[in-house]
Amino acid sequence: MNTPNDPRTPRTPGDIEGDRRRKMARLRDELGIEPYGGRIDGLLPLAEARAKYDAAADEAHKQDATQDARPRVRVAGRVVQSRVMGNLIFLSLRDCSGDLQVAVSKKSVPPEVFKLAKQVDLSDIVTAAGPLGSTKTGEITVWSQGAPGGDAGLTLACKSLAPPPEKFHGLTDPEQRYRKRYVDLYANPDVMRTMQLRIRIIDEIRDYLRGRGFLEVETPMLQSLHGGAAARPFITHHNALDMPLYLRIAPELYLKRLLVGGFNKVFEINRNFRNEGLSPRHNPEFTMLEAYEAFGSWETVADLVEDLVCTVAMKVFGTLEINHRDAEDAEKITRTINLKRPWRRVSMVDLVREELGWSFNKKRASAQDVQTILSAIQTRSFRKIGLRLKESNPSLAGKLLQAGSVEAYRREKDKVLAFIRAELTHLEQEFNRLQNDGRLEDKAELERLDRQINTLTTLMNDFHRLIDESGAKREADVFLYKFTHMSPAEQLVEVYEKLIEPTLIDPTFVTHVPSAVIPLARENRDDPFFADVYELAINGVEISPGYSELNDPDVQERHLRHQVGDREEQQEIDGDFLEALKVGMPPAGGFGLGIDRLVMMLTGATSIRDVILFPLMRPQG
Repeated sequence: MNTPNDPRTPRTPGDIEGDRRRKMARLRDELGIEPYGGRIDGLLPLAEARAKYDAAADEAHKQDATQDARPRVRVAGRVVQSRVMGNLIFLSLRDCSGDLQVAVSKKSVPPEVFKLAKQVDLSDIVTAAGPLGSTKTGEITVWSQGAPGGDAGLTLACKSLAPPPEKFHGLTDPEQRYRKRYVDLYANPDVMRTMQLRIRIIDEIRDYLRGRGFLEVETPMLQSLHGGAAARPFITHHNALDMPLYLRIAPELYLKRLLVGGFNKVFEINRNFRNEGLSPRHNPEFTMLEAYEAFGSWETVADLVEDLVCTVAMKVFGTLEINHRDAEDAEKITRTINLKRPWRRVSMVDLVREELGWSFNKKRASAQDVQTILSAIQTRSFRKIGLRLKESNPSLAGKLLQAGSVEAYRREKDKVLAFIRAELTHLEQEFNRLQNDGRLEDKAELERLDRQINTLTTLMNDFHRLIDESGAKREADVFLYKFTHMSPAEQLVEVYEKLIEPTLIDPTFVTHVPSAVIPLARENRDDPFFADVYELAINGVEISPGYSELNDPDVQERHLRHQVGDREEQQEIDGDFLEALKVGMPPAGGFGLGIDRLVMMLTGATSIRDVILFPLMRPQG
């Protein structure tokens, strides 16, 4: 049992903050140091400073200390590691460009500077100045050194009062990472790199579109009517005008008004808001690119999107083969997405026929087809179990995946559950052992084990639910009731979204989507049941829709008055937009591109929260 004086006894955040406040008071009183700094000019990013290292000048100085042609730099960063070695103190600094070591030697700085270096805590922000050299191990280092009338060699820019993330492993709990992104960014360099890649991807998108004559515009985020997409809106109230307003769910109707006004090519990278649930691929507030070109079509914007994504991938990553890596083992590739052109274009009807054998004929699915679809949905749910077992028990997983039927999974239920329970027991024993040891360096391993335990527990609960025949029958009955009451168009889309879309890993333009579910797109002239559109799927999700835009005001009004789907998600009829179409909008092609999902695909992120700086979170407490 740990005692209060035992070094293994965890210290509370309050204890750490109290220590730091006392240390801050000593810095003020004893050394006259202002702990919150001030303006400093001439600072270099750490990566840029590191790049100035001159190996020849460094070697010359080591041979003759009176000769010093080493570049002198001034840097700032957050302290992520500190090592006191007698009269020499090493500080590892970090900023958004990387890490750089600073060495403070007692003989090279004034006494008060060395005292400051000894008092520096992890997470403090400091500045350092001096020549660039290297240590005996070859580590490029700023050797802190004052200059007459100038740099002190080391200064405190901001005292951190909060407890730092665990010393060697950073902030690892996903929930806390998202809540405390301000810590996550400096504690986990991979997170900073992902966010910087997002910024660069957006910059490249802007450059690409501007280079092709598109003008970037801004349209209202507060709207008196919600339209442009089928979604439940967020509602607010304007006090001065005493009127309800909606947060934008899409900018489409305003961008089309600009085509009416005479703009030929416009785009907007915008924030959209949809009052929907949270998932690894959904956030109620998200970033979308929408672009429209007069006299284009769905084919022209499909060509544009294909070229845009490939251009961005080559400029940012230098390849069209995008590898996704295992979160626990970066050397392990879990998925490769091939962006090599040309991308496949195939109708939704043909895809469904290929995968299920259902020959859609614009009528509701027959009883036999419905049973085939239901069986495919159930098998897919069980297949997920097999895939999740694949790494930990390949022989059992292989047997399940090869059988591929619901009955096969139920026959093997005892083996599956026995394996999961044995794994859980092993993980829980290891977790309890490390927790009882109470060593700080085991914290990251404890969090990893906790994640594995939660994953296996969820897996076991899912499996129990699927093999419960009475429960499965209830789920089947619910599905059958909903599915058989859908229109033929809704049935086709439901089957595609549930069974086909998640399997489309390489880019696929899915064309000829039923016009009933896309009221703003132009109907196909040869077969008005379908719209002249595409839905681009990559990495198992829709990433971009593209339309030949509907510009006939009478057909547009009819479409808006006869929408399908959830009543709360249907678009309102915007009389002013219809009036704009009566003025006349040229034929046009338009597309949307989900920025968050694009970044996920290109960086290998598994959750949309990993590519949004501040994702929506439920308040704590």
